[in-house]
Amino acid sequence: MIRPVTLFTGQWADLPLEVLAGKAAAWGYDGLELACWGDHFDVPAALADSAYCRGRHELLARHGLAVHAISNHLVGQAVCDRIDSRHQSILPARVWGDGDPEGVRQRSAREMEDTARAAARLGVKVVNGFTGSPIWHLLYSFPPVPGERIDDGYREFAARWRPILDVFAAEGVRFALEVHPTEIAFDTVTTERALQWLDGHPAFGFNYDPSHLAYQGVDYVDFIRRFADRIHHVHMKDVWWSRRPVAAGVFGGHTDFGDPRRYWDFRSLGRGRVDFEAIVRALNRAGYRGPLSVEWEDAAMDREHGAAEACAFVRKIAFPPSYRAFDAAFAGRGE
Repeated sequence: MIRPVTLFTGQWADLPLEVLAGKAAAWGYDGLELACWGDHFDVPAALADSAYCRGRHELLARHGLAVHAISNHLVGQAVCDRIDSRHQSILPARVWGDGDPEGVRQRSAREMEDTARAAARLGVKVVNGFTGSPIWHLLYSFPPVPGERIDDGYREFAARWRPILDVFAAEGVRFALEVHPTEIAFDTVTTERALQWLDGHPAFGFNYDPSHLAYQGVDYVDFIRRFADRIHHVHMKDVWWSRRPVAAGVFGGHTDFGDPRRYWDFRSLGRGRVDFEAIVRALNRAGYRGPLSVEWEDAAMDREHGAAEACAFVRKIAFPPSYRAFDAAFAGRGE
């Protein structure tokens, strides 16, 4: 296997890392993508104690696992979001502080800079995460939204994230945005726009996740072709969408995941509608050699059953690329 199969621990943060590592090894994973919440990876501890990162590696090694990336989606979300009481539930107390919105954004930015430093200490080159967005609430344009107001949102995003990305570059670590609704980039067009406002910052790239593109109707295979040199990490995650009219459309109708009235819902790998063979072929053509990290979500399935079957699914579908023409022997080209 040229690419390790890993499990993103974000949905498992209720379990101690030692417990989850044992389970993941039994399910067949090669490693874990460590979330910066729960007890999985602690950014301040990594910076304060030189033994902390060594201890994370030793814990994983006891189970035959490795780490190739860490993820700090929750803090990243608050860097340029419109902060409200919801954010308190996802942020560490040291970042939330007194809840003053601008203070939260500034502390989140400093924490993301520290995340780059902690990743470098751990010896990984990629931090996955979210950016937040000051203009997501303006998605549906009524009352009409002047174009300059959208530009102002991208300008604010760039102003808040450029200094963070400069720290990433200095540490030799890349930030991989998971293109996703509620982020500054949520489809191909907004991804291109985000890159333009950052002037193509070298530390900025993507954690490719087809599930968030597919149900929107975005060409998720073309996304790989367009941004091949900036795909630094891959989430393997499936989604189902209806082929018939439903009661709660693409915006979800304020329903919970798992509600049968929904147009779309996340599914265990291989049980949705994402064409993973096309994705693997595109990743092979793009030269991607990083982890294939399972982000497991399925409201109707036991998660341990799902995590095990997802690992098996990825190993079955993720064939290695060819380095020679299949008909080379007939042309006398040999090896």
